Amino acid sequence: MKVSFITLGCKVNQYETQAIKEKISEMGYDAAKDGETPDICIINTCSVTNIADRKSRQAIRHIKKLNPDCIIAVTGCYAQTGAKQLKDMDEVDIIAGTNEKSRLPEMISEFIDSGKSSIRVRDYDELSGFDEMGTVEAMDGRTRAYIKIQEGCNRFCSYCIIPYARGNVRSRNEAVILEEAGNLINKGYREIVLTGINTALYGSESDGEPKLHMLIEKLSVIPGNFRIRLSSLEPTVINAEYVKKLFVFDKLCHHVHLSVQSGSDSILKSMNRRYNREEYMEIVETLKAFDPCYGISTDIIVGFPGESEEDFEDSVRITDEVDFCKVHVFRYSPRKNTPAAGMREQVASVEKNRRSAYLIRASESSSARFIEKNLGSVRPVLLEEYSPEQSLISGYTDNYIKVYVESNVGKKLPINTITDVFLKEVYLDGIKGEIIHKYSR
Repeated sequence: MKVSFITLGCKVNQYETQAIKEKISEMGYDAAKDGETPDICIINTCSVTNIADRKSRQAIRHIKKLNPDCIIAVTGCYAQTGAKQLKDMDEVDIIAGTNEKSRLPEMISEFIDSGKSSIRVRDYDELSGFDEMGTVEAMDGRTRAYIKIQEGCNRFCSYCIIPYARGNVRSRNEAVILEEAGNLINKGYREIVLTGINTALYGSESDGEPKLHMLIEKLSVIPGNFRIRLSSLEPTVINAEYVKKLFVFDKLCHHVHLSVQSGSDSILKSMNRRYNREEYMEIVETLKAFDPCYGISTDIIVGFPGESEEDFEDSVRITDEVDFCKVHVFRYSPRKNTPAAGMREQVASVEKNRRSAYLIRASESSSARFIEKNLGSVRPVLLEEYSPEQSLISGYTDNYIKVYVESNVGKKLPINTITDVFLKEVYLDGIKGEIIHKYSR
């Protein structure tokens, strides 16, 4: 039988889809190729916003409309938080909640044998233990591989439904992580991206103290030519002092996604973010003292309940001050059963739209300044893709700038190579550079 996959949402979902693909393959199912009509479609959903919920339902209906006989299996965050709605959808055959993804192949086989719909969704307080899906052997890309290291979150920001979708903090077994990383590095992956629902909480279950730096230390000594990237760090978990522990690892990329969410102290308090603007800026200043061109990307929500014009201007100011390499701007969307949904002073949609558009323009200027700061420097670049139309190879610096270099550096194109590049000029969505060593690390 042929199986297709649709993945919505975050890097964790991308990793989990790959793990499911490999378990499905072990049972004798084949992945549907482009143009093939699948017998089964597994949809890994997102529920971070109301729009994400809607996109999940749309994907389900679209697949069933194209292929009425296709078995539809739904997993991911929306399968956990919206199980009742999904159960009422005639298109859905199988629903697997947060801690049931590893059982999807078994559930599919049971459905094929019995023809009866299958729903396995545990209550929030029963989401305990890391649902180990086995070590992933490959990723869709040729150069970069994600590794999921933890599950769940206990921060409970007032606007966020994800702790209810993913449960409390559970860290993956260290030995399994190291085994998976070693296998992927041996297969030629040059960048290992550590990801999780709240990556900074790795190892914190026992005493509340994050132990991410201890894991990175052990990953760093695995033999091979590779680098390590963190998908994100949460300022609700780590502070400036903790960040200093990461500077000793040469293989760790000089880039981190550090969500600020707002530049206003009053809004941060209302969001239950557990830090203020000054503490966030201390982390930023610590990173930039170590490397003035340390790449910092972030998320900012506009139109949070009670956000005044002055609060919004604080978010614009922090964007101007930090020179983020990338800002993801979100209009606040109420999530049912979260504290923020019941707050007074909800901001009008037209005002959210205005603030979003303004902040996007400010964030583009912020990114442009960051790129300009890097001109004239030399950064390590993982070369990933060749464009025959442009005769250029593209890849990313350690601090997460897209770089384009000429391809005539030798008879063999150095794809999947980490090499030093001189950053010459602004080009398209990044920088055009010049390889200064044919091959390096």
